Amino acid sequence: MAAGAPRIFVSHLSGIAVFDPAGDQVGRVRDLVVMLRVGRKPPRVLGLVVELTTRRRIFLPMTRVTGIESGQVITTGVLNVRRFEQRPTERLVFGELLDRRVTLTETGEEVTVLDLSVQQLPARRDWEIDKVFVRKGRKGGAFRRNKGETLTVEWSGVSGFSVEEQGQGAENLLATFEQLRPADLANVLHHLSAKRRAEVAAALDDDRLADVLEELPEDDQIEILGKLKEERAADVLEAMDPDDAADLLGELPEADKERLLSLMQPDDAADMRRLMAYEEHTAGGLMTTEPIVLRPDATVADALARIRNPDLSPAHAAQVYVCRPPEETPTGKYLGTVHFQRLLRDPPYTLVGSILDDDLQPLEPDAALPVVAGFFAAYDMVAAPVVDDSGSLLGAVTVDDVLDHMLPDDWRETEYHLDEATGTTGTTTGEVGADGA
Repeated sequence: MAAGAPRIFVSHLSGIAVFDPAGDQVGRVRDLVVMLRVGRKPPRVLGLVVELTTRRRIFLPMTRVTGIESGQVITTGVLNVRRFEQRPTERLVFGELLDRRVTLTETGEEVTVLDLSVQQLPARRDWEIDKVFVRKGRKGGAFRRNKGETLTVEWSGVSGFSVEEQGQGAENLLATFEQLRPADLANVLHHLSAKRRAEVAAALDDDRLADVLEELPEDDQIEILGKLKEERAADVLEAMDPDDAADLLGELPEADKERLLSLMQPDDAADMRRLMAYEEHTAGGLMTTEPIVLRPDATVADALARIRNPDLSPAHAAQVYVCRPPEETPTGKYLGTVHFQRLLRDPPYTLVGSILDDDLQPLEPDAALPVVAGFFAAYDMVAAPVVDDSGSLLGAVTVDDVLDHMLPDDWRETEYHLDEATGTTGTTTGEVGADGA
């Protein structure tokens, strides 16, 4: 190997931007694809898994990488945008090699892989892994404080990478993607093997896993929930938005559904049963039972404090619903809605009961999906109240739930893109392996 050839530790590549020759960003690095070789020859780096702005993951061959420097990757600009699909002979560095327990060949000591370095071969565009950064002592993982000695050894100085993911944890994968939005992390989980998906799900905290489950296809939701201990599965369901949790419970066998409901807090279980009583494609089936509800004597300052909650989605925080007590759904008499823009225009001491928007008729719980969609389109709404015959607020439907139910079942597998030449929208569903075939 030529002296002075650049060596890069893969941890420095996670999430860095990928640019074309014109300086336009095309995506970010999410993983490296390598091929293990016979004996102790260093693995060849086949390319990078790049996530485009559309969240599609494509394969970028190393032969099309012209430079890796200053926290960015420069490409030739010629990219195959069909979806990357891992092949049996390939390994993902972040997803499969980091955090692995391997053995130092010189001493027989078991160590944990913390990082790997890659280096470009002289006079070629080929890259290979050449060094392994390890920690001695017990397995630490990315989220544990471990004072064991660390050292860097040659690839040939360790053994154990060829074993099929035995005992490999999910900590480094979590550390790599901890800043991702739930929808993006869901996309990551969807494309992992079932084993790795279960490991990552088990390592996520309840709230994070709940957010991710809401963004996953139904089959993935059921698979992950089924691999959790029942008590934890109930906790995760409680942490989900009630409408999403009810949809998921509705897909389970009756015995499993009742067992999970019995493990939930009584109030949460009651909300689930109430939502499951409605047809799925109605306002009652779409709504959440936890909108922001205020009494008419609450102030604008009170309302603004409620919508500032960072855990609320933008659609849920778009407006507050003013009702007579009780404030828990089903509420007392629904009086009207106050939109957040109105809250920004009025003094903090203004009573919300004095600035109500009560002109629009609320949705009825049995309103069909086309009626709900028409309501949102006609009145430019992002959320709408659902009120029963007695005038009580039952919940609120948000535009994202309407879209979820109107899009095709496989919409997460379809990438929508804008044709720059015609300005029309098309779809792409092709798959690709690491050789771009």
